[in-house]
Amino acid sequence: MIGHSEVFLQLMETIRQVAPTEINVLIVGESGTGKEMVAQTIHAYSRRRNKSMMTVNCGAIPQGILESELFGHTRGAFTGAVETRKGYFELADGSTLFLDEIGEMPLETQVHLLRVLETHEFMPVGGHSVKKVDVRVLAATNKNLERAVHQGEFRKDLFYRLNAVKITVPPLRARREDIRELTEYLSRQICSESNIPIKRFTTEAFRVLEQYSWPGNIRELKNILKRILILEKQDTIDEAQIRFHLGEQTSESRSLPMVMHKTSDQAERELIYRALMELRLAVEDIRNMIIQHSAKGLQLPSISQISVEETEEDFRPQTLKSLEARAVQEALERHSGNRKKASRDLGIGERTLYRKIKEYGINE
Repeated sequence: MIGHSEVFLQLMETIRQVAPTEINVLIVGESGTGKEMVAQTIHAYSRRRNKSMMTVNCGAIPQGILESELFGHTRGAFTGAVETRKGYFELADGSTLFLDEIGEMPLETQVHLLRVLETHEFMPVGGHSVKKVDVRVLAATNKNLERAVHQGEFRKDLFYRLNAVKITVPPLRARREDIRELTEYLSRQICSESNIPIKRFTTEAFRVLEQYSWPGNIRELKNILKRILILEKQDTIDEAQIRFHLGEQTSESRSLPMVMHKTSDQAERELIYRALMELRLAVEDIRNMIIQHSAKGLQLPSISQISVEETEEDFRPQTLKSLEARAVQEALERHSGNRKKASRDLGIGERTLYRKIKEYGINE
């Protein structure tokens, strides 16, 4: 648990308050925010910390065997039950049981879970005697359980039993002040695990990371850093490299920041405005490149030299792309592949040039 932002410090304060108690906790938040890490921290601050916390992913276990996994079964209870087996509740006796993706639990199993939470007793599948355990339950979900209750997909009584205390884990975009600290920590961890030298990030690189929306939260940040640190050979990671790898991450679908606390009409207008601003910046890049190209006395290709379909719709974008690709190619040739000099020659940023080279498949 790393950070210093206000929302992170509030989260840690809540954890410190509930951890020493025996109250059930429901941890909610988007995928990748670190809900399991929150559960581990609660366990680490609890009186049960001397025993290992047991974790069950309710969404990863087939519906037919989840009840057996949780409560165990006796020999011959069902086809394939060749021996008596303890379930997670019995294995977690005296410790903490973390039920991840609790929203995916079938309704039939929810009934038995409610009984355990109320009485601390359960009966194994196929068993005839009741077992009693001392287990603290922590649950997590990225689903809206209130809505699931309303739709009949989750038991209301179980929801209220689990929701004694609710901890909301903030998304990474809500704690941008922590991104630099998280990046440095995760980078050291990745470099150590991958047996590669620790690399430095420039101030501009951190700025790009802090401005990105991170729909996949900390999990996405870690995956991006792993790819950058392993694939990039330089000792220093700069802004252009960050943008390149983030661009690959979102190239197949536009990822605009989510507009919160606004009506659908307001949100739609804002997203359209942002898209238009991005388009304007792209056009400005092209215009500046052509102006720089002409100012240096270099001949621009004539329209007849450019292969386009004879339609008004396709004419302008294909012409501009051809001009742009040719200008980039010639600038690189003039400066023997030196990107810094070529970008200065073209009047664009080095990161923009980096993106154009990849977009047009230009050989340097």
